Amino acid sequence: MLIDAHQHFWNLADRTGHWPPADLAAIHRDFGPADLLPELARCEVTGTVLVQSLPTIADTIYLLETAQRNPFVRGVVGWVDLLAADAPAQIAALARQPKLKGLRPMLQDIPDTDWITNPALEPALRAMQTQGLVFDALVLPRHLPALQAMAQRHPSLSVVIDHAAKPEIALGRLEPWRGHMAALANLPQVYCKLSGLLTEAGAHPTAQALGPYVDHVLKVFGVRRLIWGSDWPVLELAADYPGWLAMARALCRAHPDMDDAGMAAIFGGNARRLYYLD
Repeated sequence: MLIDAHQHFWNLADRTGHWPPADLAAIHRDFGPADLLPELARCEVTGTVLVQSLPTIADTIYLLETAQRNPFVRGVVGWVDLLAADAPAQIAALARQPKLKGLRPMLQDIPDTDWITNPALEPALRAMQTQGLVFDALVLPRHLPALQAMAQRHPSLSVVIDHAAKPEIALGRLEPWRGHMAALANLPQVYCKLSGLLTEAGAHPTAQALGPYVDHVLKVFGVRRLIWGSDWPVLELAADYPGWLAMARALCRAHPDMDDAGMAAIFGGNARRLYYLD
């Protein structure tokens, strides 16, 4: 069963003042289920995880309503203001929706690199753990030490690093990203998404450019904690859906210790296990 563990829907009317800007013409329009379904059918993808892209409760409710109407959406990763005094109550209320599987603060957009270590976040993080929700970490390499500190304090909170923390592929820079990712991989509750890499690879998003980064996350996270996702429709800035799926499969298959069971885990099984997908 092939699962896409990271995709988005959005309506531009809801995004005034938010990304994407008009000059990104390929993705500066509405994207909904009717746009994605042909891609899923062409690639034989049986389910997806729909991830927030606006820091609002309204966006989370829209995603949950969309998931209710579209059975191929197996889970939703939403957003809550984790610093709000009523964050635990909001989390408990949203978690009554069975398709809510995780929450994602948009850490890459928060100026404070160490925001995630703020003690005021503890009640919300404990509430996520109580509700069995996954912490999706939208981070850049500079956030990884702070993310590690948070994860060490919450060993029972499942964490998944979106887009492998967006390494600087276009610059060919591996350190300090490589060392920080290895340290996070030492924590057994931390997973990594194999997603969003082509859009970090600059003007020439090739398998050769991605190879060292994919090899590293495979090495440190292994086949049981690496999860494929498309990052569609952001993916459209760099490649088409079938092209990225084929490239990701080829990069994983090239790993010397890869077998059919490992491929099945990365491209579906791990997402189902992490997010408790039906």
